[in-house]
Amino acid sequence: MLNITLLTVGRIKEEHFRRACEEYGKMLSGFCRFSQEFVQAEKLSGDPSDKEIQIALNKEGESILGKIPQNAYTVAMCIEGREMTSPQLASELERISLRGSNVCFIIGSSFGLGERVKERADLRLSMSKMTFPHNLARVMLMEQVYRALSISGNRKYHK
Repeated sequence: MLNITLLTVGRIKEEHFRRACEEYGKMLSGFCRFSQEFVQAEKLSGDPSDKEIQIALNKEGESILGKIPQNAYTVAMCIEGREMTSPQLASELERISLRGSNVCFIIGSSFGLGERVKERADLRLSMSKMTFPHNLARVMLMEQVYRALSISGNRKYHK
C-alpha cells in the first residue's frame, strides 16, 4: 500500500481549514496510509528583509530535510514547479508507486521553500499560476491527491 506523507511548515490555526484537512485525511485513508508531519515555522519580523526570509527558509529547510521519510519520492510544492491535470497527477502517482511505497509532498511557509529542499525534490509541482491562501493550498493538495487516487481506482468522485 502507498504511504503518503504531507510535510508542512507550521500548523493550521483556522478551524475550517483544519476540519477540511481532517476530512480529506479520512477519505485518503481508504486509498493509502496517509500522515501529516509538521515543522515549526521560523518567527519573522513584521516586515522581514529578503535576507531574514532566506535565513528562515534555510532553517525550515533543514527541519524539513530531517523529516522526509527514508526512500520517499519527494514532491516539493512550489510556484516554479510543473503544473498537471488531475489525470496527470493520477498517472504520476501510479508511476511513483511502482518505484516504491513512500511519497512525501512538501509545502513550505507562505514564503516558500528553501533551495536545498527544492534541490532534494524528485518533482517540483505547482498547483496553479494563481496565488492562494497558504492554508487553502494544503486543503487543495489533499483534495487533488484524493482525486488522483480516485481516478486510479476507477472511482466516480473525479467526474
